Amino acid sequence: MRTIHSVLAAAVAAAFIATAALAHNGEDHSAPKGDAKAAATPPAAGGADRAAAHRLSDGSAFVPKRIQHQLGIRTVVAARSELARTFELAGRVVADPNAGGVVQASQPGRIEPGPQGLPMLGQRVAKGQVLGYVNPVVGNLDRFNQQARLAELASRRELAARQLARYESLEGSIPRKDLEAARLELQSLDARRAALAASLATREPLVAPVAGVVSAAHATAGQVVEARDVLFEIVDPARLMVEALAHDARIAADIADAAAAVGTQTVALAFVGGGQQLREQALPLLFRVAPPAPPLAVGQPIKIAARTKARVAGARLPAAAVVRNGAGEAVVWIHDSAERFFPKRVQHVPLDAASVAVVDGVDDGDRVVVLGAAALAQVR
Repeated sequence: MRTIHSVLAAAVAAAFIATAALAHNGEDHSAPKGDAKAAATPPAAGGADRAAAHRLSDGSAFVPKRIQHQLGIRTVVAARSELARTFELAGRVVADPNAGGVVQASQPGRIEPGPQGLPMLGQRVAKGQVLGYVNPVVGNLDRFNQQARLAELASRRELAARQLARYESLEGSIPRKDLEAARLELQSLDARRAALAASLATREPLVAPVAGVVSAAHATAGQVVEARDVLFEIVDPARLMVEALAHDARIAADIADAAAAVGTQTVALAFVGGGQQLREQALPLLFRVAPPAPPLAVGQPIKIAARTKARVAGARLPAAAVVRNGAGEAVVWIHDSAERFFPKRVQHVPLDAASVAVVDGVDDGDRVVVLGAAALAQVR
């Protein structure tokens, strides 16, 4: 009997030891624990490509090669040098005053189509082309007054014609100056009568002041317009300008060149000059768009990077290389090893529309992520 009890006690003890070894949700603590640093290190060799990208305890990011390829990660080696200092200005596209113009009505009237009809948006027109007509609209009272004046002139002309006929029948017996005065009086009355009659029916032609493209059309057939109403606006898309406002008057005296970002393209701008009178507490600056230029619209807002003659020491990087961390600080991602990246706080100033100068935080030889930095910042 004692032998049976001894066997049962040994079996229970063995089961308890096995259960304790597989405690904590089945984690086997019987194996050696190993080095703590090795536990925090990402899997190596064949397991690296199968691991997911994740943030390590020191703030760096582990990104396997396969995921780097999917994210399109690209890097460059930073090199510090003397770079031109740049200011970012807010501007808008304007028409060249020598290559654009407006068509206005000089008197009240009704719109009538021109020989080729009324121009439409985007239509190219030639200088001097007739775009339409303004048929003057005269009120009833004005019309009655003009008709009364015409009747008066007709009566005076009839009397002048009769007087001239009498003088011509008495030619030789009256002074010659009286005969010439009667002829001039009749001619003057005829001219005044013709001018007054034409004012009731003469149309005003609307002529294009420059060659270009119709950028705005505010006229339709039969529309009644007032004097000085803008009916058409014409611009030359190949000769556009950009106007910006600078809050520091010293910038205008130090600008070397400028550029603007339009979508994914960078547009070169040539500095024309700056005003000498403040507008909205800022000094207006004018730039000319250098060809070839992407499609632009008059009035389109645009950001300008004006490069000055002053120099700054730093590393030139694409603007996309600088991102914000969770605290809102500007950082760049450094490629430390094959599958490890870590963020580094930096200070930067804009160089042009597509690049910045990192003045602090990046050393020569650092491999900086210039494409895909925003994706690395999302790794958790």
